[in-house]
Amino acid sequence: MTIRSDRDHGQRYRPRMSCLKKLEATVVQMQDPSTGVKGTDQKLNVTIIPHVITGQNIVAWITKNMNIDSDEAQAFGTMLVAFGYIYPLQDHKKLVLRPDGSLYRFQTPYFWPVQKWKAEDTDYAIYLAKRNIRKKGVLDAYEQEEYNKLHKWMNHKWDFIVMQAKEQYHAGKARQKADRVVFDCQERAYWIVHRPPVMLHGLFFFAFSLAKYITTFKNHDPFLVPCLPSNPWQTDDDSYWELNTPDVEIPTKMRVERWSFSFYELLNDPRGRADFKIFLKKEFSGENLAFWEAAEELKWGTAASMTFLAPGAPRWINIDGRTMGLTVKGLEHPHRYVLDAAQTHIFMLMKKDTFYRYLKSPVYKEMQKKAISPAPHNFS
Repeated sequence: MTIRSDRDHGQRYRPRMSCLKKLEATVVQMQDPSTGVKGTDQKLNVTIIPHVITGQNIVAWITKNMNIDSDEAQAFGTMLVAFGYIYPLQDHKKLVLRPDGSLYRFQTPYFWPVQKWKAEDTDYAIYLAKRNIRKKGVLDAYEQEEYNKLHKWMNHKWDFIVMQAKEQYHAGKARQKADRVVFDCQERAYWIVHRPPVMLHGLFFFAFSLAKYITTFKNHDPFLVPCLPSNPWQTDDDSYWELNTPDVEIPTKMRVERWSFSFYELLNDPRGRADFKIFLKKEFSGENLAFWEAAEELKWGTAASMTFLAPGAPRWINIDGRTMGLTVKGLEHPHRYVLDAAQTHIFMLMKKDTFYRYLKSPVYKEMQKKAISPAPHNFS
């Protein structure tokens, strides 16, 4: 199975995305070598960190280039920190911009909000496990609490999580020390933004997440936007239900748009999953989704025959040796979650790679063209 990386996020989050694009255009200007915020190399503990900027320099640049006063500039800078475009090097937990000599760095675009990486519990557990290895079991209090919760909740696949954490840790050790420190800061900044430790920030990001969800789904909420062609509960006309049956041949444009919101939305819609299968068949990787579905059936339905793990099997999936070892060991005493590590591995492959290639593929684009937009009924 060949894995390629390509990201295309379609037309998701249009109102929010336009705002983020403006923010990112500003951040790009701030990093211009000649006209941006001046950065220098700074010593952090015993390591020289490149391209470090100060809070006062950030505020000064925003004040000058946006023609606003310093208080507004500080508020705008704090928004950039809160959204994860800039991160503090010293006080990691406080997502505010201090207008003084406090040290900051620009976040790598890989972690910018436009990438829309969903902050999954599995990813967070791997990060905390890796941090626990690096810190020799001494985590911050809030991290330890989250670590314990995730360990208890995800105990059935904790071996897989620790295995991934060790692999990432050893890969990081192979980097130059300065690069390793920078990446550790970038990754920690990402999780501070998405899993904030302080209640105040938690409330702020809960509100932010709620606003993000409302912005994304508002056109799909029948309480906010009229159903098309009409609301069957109000008109006794069942056209809306007929157009949205699970196996309808030609779905509506609203339904096809919703598939692009997330990989979960695509898999949860039987029609979307069927379209995704067509794409996977063209990619000769249909065994991945078939295995994921079989593992779901094993967890929630009757036991299914597993023909995916034996080398040379007609529908063999390609997973790493350690995950295979965990799975094979678990099969010695099988239970409904015995395939969870392998299923998670395959799911992450599809979510982070195949899903975005699907959104860019002719299969999805053709479905967007074919999808229908029902005209509203006029019963007068």
